[in-house]
Amino acid sequence: MTHSSHRYHITTFGCQMNKADSERMAGVLEEMGFEWSEAPDDADVILYNTCTIRDNAEQKVYSYLGRQARRKHEQPNLTLIVAGCVAQQEGEALLRRVPELDLVMGPQHANRLRDLLEQVFNGNQIVATEPIHIVEDITKPRRDSNVSAWVNVIYGCNERCTYCVVPNVRGVEQSRTPEAIRAEMEELGRQGYREVTLLGQNIDAYGRDLPGATAEGRHKHTLTDLLYFVHDVPGVERIRFATSHPRYFTERLIRACAELPKVCEHFHIPFQSGDNEVLKAMSRGYTQEKYRRIIDTIRRYMPDASISADAIAGFPGETEAQFENTLKLVEDIGFDQLNTAAYSPRPGTPAALWENQLSEEVKRDRLQRLNHLVSVKAAERSLRYQGRIEEVLVEDQNPKDPNQVMGRTRGNRLTFFEGAIADLKGQTVPVKITEVRAFSLTGEQVQLAATCGN
Repeated sequence: MTHSSHRYHITTFGCQMNKADSERMAGVLEEMGFEWSEAPDDADVILYNTCTIRDNAEQKVYSYLGRQARRKHEQPNLTLIVAGCVAQQEGEALLRRVPELDLVMGPQHANRLRDLLEQVFNGNQIVATEPIHIVEDITKPRRDSNVSAWVNVIYGCNERCTYCVVPNVRGVEQSRTPEAIRAEMEELGRQGYREVTLLGQNIDAYGRDLPGATAEGRHKHTLTDLLYFVHDVPGVERIRFATSHPRYFTERLIRACAELPKVCEHFHIPFQSGDNEVLKAMSRGYTQEKYRRIIDTIRRYMPDASISADAIAGFPGETEAQFENTLKLVEDIGFDQLNTAAYSPRPGTPAALWENQLSEEVKRDRLQRLNHLVSVKAAERSLRYQGRIEEVLVEDQNPKDPNQVMGRTRGNRLTFFEGAIADLKGQTVPVKITEVRAFSLTGEQVQLAATCGN
């Protein structure tokens, strides 16, 4: 059925996987005849795509829901949906807490939004959180950018990190076939996308669940093989991938990134802690020495590569000395960017039940010290760009200055420069960097003069 005058609104919390899921669900709703509404209060269908990684995200969902649930008492035809990881984890409990909800659906059900909604419009209240085999995705996402796009390559995660709720909510690893991934990328290339980020919760595990090995006995579907398989897709100029796990990060992968011109010299490899005992308690399966070796190998092949990561401060039982090992790692490596969080206990994870939780003060204090060091180091790393000419792929207008456009360098630095978005969107432009900050750059467009023969 089509909904000609109806509007939808989606609010997304959390990771890139969630953003990708939201874009797919927006695609489904638009196919059903819904139009996007910026304001939730003007929408007939409101969908919250939720994340359980951080406590406050969960609390926010509940406060937004309360507001819309009250509105539903005046407008009974309002449809309220909670999707994503909170939905998966809470399931029926969400309905008990907010009986006004129409649909609670886990992340694996994003592709089924249409038939789930049909059931809702027929008067049913639905909880869809049972594990399913991933349905190959045919709907076209409504992408937030029309220059760079996400492509999922593997769903789920088989790791069992003791702080993380992802395996419970996103299920076991399921890789898409190289052919399906390449076909999606070719379609994006035809539509004018210039950059594709290959996504997986644990992308280095890609292909382990696909059948087949080579004559040498090596698995023939690894992330490295996938990069070789897709790197020449027409129209796509840049390829990135995330998120990596140090346990599976190979020299062969690093070599492929150095060899393939379209693959950006940008690596996102979470380390979580710089202390071996803490890493063991987290069940991460590597040591800080191994992590440092990976970074050394990357820098041997690509001295200028930019490296970002995730880290947790205040994990249960972390001593001051152990936390200082994290600071030391950050000091020594010099990350271009680091996503940090104070540990927060997630329901259904082993670490949440441990007795040795740290106080909020200690966690807050460590997080602040870590964040301070991160910005000092990021500012130092930025200095290398001063006066350099960087290739910037233009994505958008600078929201704070209409005379400027913004885009990213191959190393994923946000860069601003003067120019008209109408002329430059989707173009890769040489920009001379005139101003460096910890997390972004400013520059001016370089007109490359034609070289004469003298």
